[in-house]
Amino acid sequence: MSDIELKYFFQLKKEIGQTLFSKNKVSSTDVSEWKGNDIMSFQDDLMQKINGRISEKWFYTHIKSSSEKLPRIDMLNMLSTYLDYKDWNDFKSKNTIKDSKEKKSSKKFIVVGLIAVLALVGLTYVFSTLSQTTKYRFCFVDKDRLVSIEDPIEIEILRENESSTFMNCDQGGCVEIEGNDKYVKFVVRSAYYKSDTIIRSSQSNTSEQVKLLVNDYALMIHIFSKSEVKSWKERRKQLDKMISENAQIIQINEGSEIAMEIYNKTEFIDKLTMPTSGLKNIKVIETIFQDSQIVKMRFIQKENLINE
Repeated sequence: MSDIELKYFFQLKKEIGQTLFSKNKVSSTDVSEWKGNDIMSFQDDLMQKINGRISEKWFYTHIKSSSEKLPRIDMLNMLSTYLDYKDWNDFKSKNTIKDSKEKKSSKKFIVVGLIAVLALVGLTYVFSTLSQTTKYRFCFVDKDRLVSIEDPIEIEILRENESSTFMNCDQGGCVEIEGNDKYVKFVVRSAYYKSDTIIRSSQSNTSEQVKLLVNDYALMIHIFSKSEVKSWKERRKQLDKMISENAQIIQINEGSEIAMEIYNKTEFIDKLTMPTSGLKNIKVIETIFQDSQIVKMRFIQKENLINE
């Protein structure tokens, strides 16, 4: 295999990375940086577009690594077709790459002039980017039901070399974020949905719908607290699986002399399942998980939650 063939393959991988990144399906244009979710997104897109299949092992061997071994021609043809070329030969014919053994006959003053022009364009772009503020709009929906989330949603905006800032979504589950960085990064939190970290480049769409997964445990505890206990033994088993042995469970008391109360796992389960319990109709504020179990939970209890 000649060096020129390998260079064409590296160019093919580069174009694959740029294609997936432009669709907002991967975190980087550099395929060597792709991991689990990025690789799965590539596999899904390949399947949807041309019904092509590659294994994760094959991806690590030929795409992610800098192997000196060229894949089989049928795989090269498939990847070229994915990029809208007829085949591997068509890709090579439309992408010019010089062999390292060829004599470089380009005149030096052309190269210097080109570098100067590119530098000027780059500086112009940098200054215009720094002075330009981009407004991003994100709306959050339930991933399963595809409806707007009505529960309060908190946004923690993360900026390099700066302290976090916090915002709340409007009643429609949407938020607008302004910035002049090359990307926007924030953590989204809601009591009954799993927290997620969102990163979008300035080249992405400035208006987007983001799907959040339901926090099943927090929602289940809320439902338990509102319903009649018909099978308390079964409910205790369910709660026992959900909550860690060393969990810290905190009740926030609004309008009371005692600001908070702390329960261990057994005390909380007792109060949530016994018919004489005074702990009813609770609303979860925060849950923290470890090994698929709740290790910390904060909640409030109000009389007016009965009608929710």
